[in-house]
Amino acid sequence: MGRCVTLPDFYRDDLRKLEQASRRRTLAPRSGRDFSSNDYLGLARSEQLREAAIAALRRGVDLGSGGSRLLRGNTTEHETLEAEAARFFGSEAALFLATGFAANSLLFATLPQPDDLILYDALVHASAHEGMRLSRAPGESFAHNDASAAEDAIRRWRRAGGTGPPWIAIETLYSMDGDRAPIVDFAALAERMDAMLLVDEAHAVGVHGPEGRGLAAALHGRENVVGLATCGKALGCEGALILLPANLRDFIVNRGRSFIFSTAPSPLMAAIVRESLAIIEQADDRRARLQALVVRASRAVAPLGIAPSGNQVQPVPIGDDARAMEIAAALQARGFDVRGIRPPTVPDGTARLRVSITLNTDDQAIDELATALGELL
Repeated sequence: MGRCVTLPDFYRDDLRKLEQASRRRTLAPRSGRDFSSNDYLGLARSEQLREAAIAALRRGVDLGSGGSRLLRGNTTEHETLEAEAARFFGSEAALFLATGFAANSLLFATLPQPDDLILYDALVHASAHEGMRLSRAPGESFAHNDASAAEDAIRRWRRAGGTGPPWIAIETLYSMDGDRAPIVDFAALAERMDAMLLVDEAHAVGVHGPEGRGLAAALHGRENVVGLATCGKALGCEGALILLPANLRDFIVNRGRSFIFSTAPSPLMAAIVRESLAIIEQADDRRARLQALVVRASRAVAPLGIAPSGNQVQPVPIGDDARAMEIAAALQARGFDVRGIRPPTVPDGTARLRVSITLNTDDQAIDELATALGELL
């Protein structure tokens, strides 16, 4: 028999520290009324996507790709999806990845070069930070939604001898605060400073913009804009689409290590995403119903002293980590699936409840949640 190996105390001690700080995470099955998912348009369990999956299987679409895209994993389903996505979003090209995290980290790790500078909003996704850890370009944050601060940083960098293009990274709708970026300001800054603009539309695609094409829909197709549209939120499926100029797509295919050495996404999922794009293109009724629920939620939380976000992500500031988790647990016990969000997902001292408004709920549930929140707060 092999010798019994004892794990170092580090792992146990680290988990104990997380527990003491009310930051230890656990997995729990879903239950209660949905106020936590990103399934904004209620498509994840929709009959339309179920039928699309069945139809794809019947016509022989494979479940697995069997290899990386550069080997035998590249299928007609992938290429058809990418062509249709480029048309839908108005970009020159598109590239399909398995997850939004994989796509975002790939972008930052591959496109900016050593002579460039990555300037990123202080609240961008963790996946962007992961990509920046792998990038050869230096990075610097700027104050949230502050285009002037980003411009000042570019000018300082150029005065210090910076020669490459800056890469300005923003989200169009922020996932924890529910606020929007001043996209026009950042687009003008990128043009003025010969910069590239990275726009993460994860929480906007499907919900906002003409035909659900996102808040930055007018920018796609520009040579200095790279977009990210995730498929696991309002689109109700899985994966992510990078929207970019054709030469940058070709560069990623040749230089993006996590793309080159990863098994291609499921061809079946590519077929389902195609159907989801077709659905959201014609989903003005869903978007209108969702907006009505957002208005309802805004009116319900305002009397509690909670600033309405005006979007489908509504934060409820708490501050203390333990208190945020206590209130979340109390809401869950009452049948509301609301989750507490703690550092490091959000800055220290800003623990909160993240209330997500989707078409999986209704007016009555929103009103009852607001009543419960009022009692607990």
